[in-house]
Amino acid sequence: MAVRIYDNPPREQWGEIVARPKVDLADLSHTVAEVLEAVRVEGDEALRRYERRFDGVELAGFQVTPDEIEAASAAVSPELKAAIGQAIDNITKFHASQAVAVHKVETTPGVWCWQKAVGIERVGIYVPGGTAPLFSTVLMLAVPARLAGCREVVMCTPPGRDGRVAPAILYAARATGVDRIFKLGGVQAIGALAFGTASVPAVSKIFGPGNRYVMAAKQQVQMQGVAIDMPAGPSEVMVVADSGADLRFVAADFLSQAEHGADSQSVLVTSCRDLADRLPDEIERQASRLPRYEWIAKSLAHSSIVLLDDDREQLDLVNAYAPEHLIVHRADAEAWATGVVNAGSVFLGYYSPESAGDYASGTNHTLPTSGYARAYSGVNLDSFTRKITFQHISPEGLKNLGPVIETMAAAEELEAHRRAVTIRLQNLNKANDHDNPE
Repeated sequence: MAVRIYDNPPREQWGEIVARPKVDLADLSHTVAEVLEAVRVEGDEALRRYERRFDGVELAGFQVTPDEIEAASAAVSPELKAAIGQAIDNITKFHASQAVAVHKVETTPGVWCWQKAVGIERVGIYVPGGTAPLFSTVLMLAVPARLAGCREVVMCTPPGRDGRVAPAILYAARATGVDRIFKLGGVQAIGALAFGTASVPAVSKIFGPGNRYVMAAKQQVQMQGVAIDMPAGPSEVMVVADSGADLRFVAADFLSQAEHGADSQSVLVTSCRDLADRLPDEIERQASRLPRYEWIAKSLAHSSIVLLDDDREQLDLVNAYAPEHLIVHRADAEAWATGVVNAGSVFLGYYSPESAGDYASGTNHTLPTSGYARAYSGVNLDSFTRKITFQHISPEGLKNLGPVIETMAAAEELEAHRRAVTIRLQNLNKANDHDNPE
């Protein structure tokens, strides 16, 4: 299993190291646009046609019924229900801590300004269900949506060829208070959420991961006025390890991302040559026992091991790569990671696997990939809100601030702006003259 090894590469070579597997959206953009337009124009008829074509299922109706949810919940084991419950508790605690209280600020005597977070009224979440039923995505999106005060959470997830949705996905949706669930996958699901049909309501913002078709669809509807959580691509992990790192742990972390798909990527950065030399064999040993070996082999073909003797250079490479997931296998992990400025989510110490964040530690697993961590945050409570600013100006406050506004408006030659202040000041002056006759 080929993993490329770089031995103290010069900075001119770093561009090669931080490059992601190419995901060419141009070749599928026409197909995606065609499906989206059909859904926009034809509505439910197009949804039925594309569900037959892409998911291989004939659907009489799209919305999951209460009876289906009940039956699915009964099929989930008590152990999984308990695990989901613990995960919901942890995700709730962490995301609830992100709420900011309303705080009024008096910027000038008599001028008060404040900001209030308001939940987006209707959000859509897309939950992949093809190669794996990602019920954890339901938790990561529905929990903060509810905490943010979103009035309605609409979910789309692809059905199997039997027309059913994975029981764990439906149970997670019920446990987190999703309002409506639709059996829709792929581009047609994104189109339904973006434009609305007779069966599916249009939403204001779409969340959730997916394959390259889903990714392209989200980007296209964003250009048509529908907000999305973030650009997203194949999953990735960067591991930084010292000589104290356990070889088995590092290999397991590599493979936990590689099994996501053939386009996933794993990168090790270390100064320990023994670790670098032995890792490929340990990866092969562990991978040979995994059911997704074929995907893993393809993923590891564009993964790498980077030997860098200098700590500062290691940190610089991490920030240049801007990983979705960063795992720091170092004795001084917390201190070392204070220099990390570009990453989606960071896992510190030898016993913090990335899969903890994927499921149950409390942080969100919907994160920026492909270097977008330089500019984007992962999904959090703010992702589901709008911030509205308020201000209240008393008569005394306008007397204090009014001349400043008049001067600035006049300088920009916006007379109506100036007069909106002047007319009020004149009124106040008249009132004062009336109250205080000479």
